[in-house]
Amino acid sequence: MLLAIDTSLGTSVAVVDFDGGVLAEVGTADTMRHAEVVGTAIAEALETAGVAPGDLSGVAAGMGPGPFTGLRVGIAAAHAFALGIGRPVVPVVSHDAVASAWYRDGGSGALRVLTDARRREFAWSVYEGVDDAGLPIRVEGPGLVLRTELPDFAGTSFEAAEVPAGALGLVAERAYAAGRDFPADEPLYLRSPDVTMSAGPKRVSS
Repeated sequence: MLLAIDTSLGTSVAVVDFDGGVLAEVGTADTMRHAEVVGTAIAEALETAGVAPGDLSGVAAGMGPGPFTGLRVGIAAAHAFALGIGRPVVPVVSHDAVASAWYRDGGSGALRVLTDARRREFAWSVYEGVDDAGLPIRVEGPGLVLRTELPDFAGTSFEAAEVPAGALGLVAERAYAAGRDFPADEPLYLRSPDVTMSAGPKRVSS
């Protein structure tokens, strides 16, 4: 059983079980208040599912792609919660969750997942169905492109308004059950943050 957290778009938190599916899922599409709502969302998801933190086997964290400010909140929350309960963090590419949900809801064929990366850009990934474990097959991406330069695509392009944490957690559960490797525990920012560390005080000449 996993707690799943994603803040690559809005904030989504879920409790999932391999056999029981999504036990609870809460969140908001607000892309500006991740830090304010993620703690409450975690508590609400656990209460709704009737699950104690100690019952969890790990915490699935959406690694993006996503903007720096929002994405790091969810990853930090996942690491802090996992540390507190003595369980591992399970990294998952956020677009894999979107693709998994799309195929589960009846989609078929080639799929290009698009998410808002700000600055008039899309983050994108391309998939070709699901494998025998029910996991989406990512063949390209994640990448970044200007909206005006998005190339033609023969399959279906789906712009996601959210990354469902329930689907994220189930991707992690299925990958673990199938003995698949997880992605690196590193955020997929796709670009450097706007704020950089100071090089130190400026020297003032007299």
